Amino acid sequence: MNTRKIEQNGVEIAIVKSNEELITDVQSALDFMATVSYETGCNRIVLNKSAICEEFFDLKTRLAGEILQKFINYRTKIAIVGDFSSYSSKSLKDFIYESNNGRDIFFLSNEEQAIEKLSRV
Repeated sequence: MNTRKIEQNGVEIAIVKSNEELITDVQSALDFMATVSYETGCNRIVLNKSAICEEFFDLKTRLAGEILQKFINYRTKIAIVGDFSSYSSKSLKDFIYESNNGRDIFFLSNEEQAIEKLSRV
């Protein structure tokens, strides 16, 4: 896991890149949040999609809801960056759309969009 901290619009944001899956279940998500908070002091995180297990994107597993609820409970905003066009699930597309219109969880195509979004909410 490679973590760096940036500041934009007076807001500190942690940019996390990893070649391995960091979030595979609720406990790993909690550990991830704690690690990033400890290392950077940030409660806004940009994370590449490949660092999250594929089961997360299958809404029938309920994993996405359970994990993202933890981010909300711990007042941590996250932008997940990647290409989501390969998913055909209408419910996932609706979930992504609703998340992107909220204030805590975002699914965006690139890091620049993620930084911009997190610095403004």
